[in-house]
Amino acid sequence: MTMSSSQLTEIYHGLSSADLQSLPAEAGRQCHGKLWSNLREVCELLNIPFAGSIPDGELLFQHVHFKTGQRIHTIGQAFDTFYVVNSGFLKTVSIDEFGNGQVLSFPMKGDLLGVDGIYTKKHSSEAVALSDCNLILLPFKNLIALGRAHAELEQAVYCLLSRELMRKQVLLNMLGALCAEARVARFLVSLADKYAEIGYSGQRFTLRMSRQEIGSYLGLSLETVSRTLSALNEMGLISVDQRAIRINDREMLKALRRIPPSRSRARQVVSNKLAPGTTWSHAIANSPVN
Repeated sequence: MTMSSSQLTEIYHGLSSADLQSLPAEAGRQCHGKLWSNLREVCELLNIPFAGSIPDGELLFQHVHFKTGQRIHTIGQAFDTFYVVNSGFLKTVSIDEFGNGQVLSFPMKGDLLGVDGIYTKKHSSEAVALSDCNLILLPFKNLIALGRAHAELEQAVYCLLSRELMRKQVLLNMLGALCAEARVARFLVSLADKYAEIGYSGQRFTLRMSRQEIGSYLGLSLETVSRTLSALNEMGLISVDQRAIRINDREMLKALRRIPPSRSRARQVVSNKLAPGTTWSHAIANSPVN
């Protein structure tokens, strides 16, 4: 099944056929003072295959800007749209019946928001901008219609949703298997990898989230997160300056099981003369899991 230009225009409300024909071919096109991206650009951003059977310029998706602190969607809000992060940093939060919040994720460029609303047709979490953000609106009903018409795109969307589920499973496994200190270390490694994946430095980066938000995400107290960051800094595995982080030994952070007591660290800092990167190998590799 192949859709005509008029059918595609009807699927994405807000653009007339004349609008589509008048838009320039390059990415980041402007129309009526708003920014739009075509399906190929959205697929590239999400890192999923593009359905080549759909002409590049036939279907366009609107960009929306959010300021730091703004909510993208709230708990209980009707679900009808996915949000693709084009730039900026966010957090998603669930809130229980007693008003207790739990950070679920820290989306950034290339991530998809709104999956939680598919089942009940309402969002079960809220998304908040941690910095100024640019998001692309991806109406759910449009995506479903396109998937029915283009099996290749439908398969790519299934893979995308499966990827989101796998990320949540990785988090659950980490929370269940690692001690508090190892959770913080692994979080820094995964964050560094994500920064590198989207084109930023994977060694030096800024924490857009607070230590309290990191603690909520990892199931730890603010004090535990702060204490662990200070200990990792003291050990030389990272360098910390407020929210600025430098990863000095990525492999050691991945291998960390628990941090030696402060007195042991102090003695080793004074006495150890080994080369950088090997100072804490024995203590980390042989520490028992808590």
